[in-house]
Amino acid sequence: MNATAEVVSISERLSQREPSDPIEQALNSLSFGKRVLSLRKNQVVFSQGEPVDALYYIQRGKVKLVVVSFAGKEATLSVMGKGEFFGLGSLQQRSLRLATATTLEPSVIVRIERDIMQRELRSHPRLSEVLMTQLLSRTLTLQKDLCTHIFDPSEKRLARVLLKLSRLGDESQQQVAMPKISHDTLATMVGTTRSRITYFMNKFKKLGFIDYGKEMMIHPSRLSAAIQQD
Repeated sequence: MNATAEVVSISERLSQREPSDPIEQALNSLSFGKRVLSLRKNQVVFSQGEPVDALYYIQRGKVKLVVVSFAGKEATLSVMGKGEFFGLGSLQQRSLRLATATTLEPSVIVRIERDIMQRELRSHPRLSEVLMTQLLSRTLTLQKDLCTHIFDPSEKRLARVLLKLSRLGDESQQQVAMPKISHDTLATMVGTTRSRITYFMNKFKKLGFIDYGKEMMIHPSRLSAAIQQD
């Protein structure tokens, strides 16, 4: 385990309120096979090539998944936030991790041992349904991303990545805070160079799509409208 984590009791972390979420309810019911990890920003949760022995649930924070090729080329596969599972290869009896998971900000993550999670999925049909919904959603997202990479220019791909990272629940919001992600990371997600990302980000700022202050803010309605017009 790469991450140095504080293991806290169930009552301290998960029982502070009565959860209505089926995932929280299922996690609350676990008396063993689970740890709650309090992780710093840029802390590795697991590394590519490590044995697969557990999956993870994000209670707070954000995590990115990065894969490195044999030639050393790096690609960011996805960024996930609160309420999402990752490390799902454990449910397929996969032997080794295919990517490295790293926190993008201070995060609270629940680690569930593989055998325990498989048991819980059998005894909690609602939990199984929620997890299946996440898997299907992720598959559809990957298909859309593939089409985007094939057909769209890099500027439009960046716009779509920014909208996705903003975790928009309601595009009527005037502006949404973005997670702190470097231009290098954005370049690996978009599939272009860092210099092109910097150029397009400056262009988006001039057009009023994003603002820079203490944190980067995105104007989702403006950016979404620009994408639809292309």
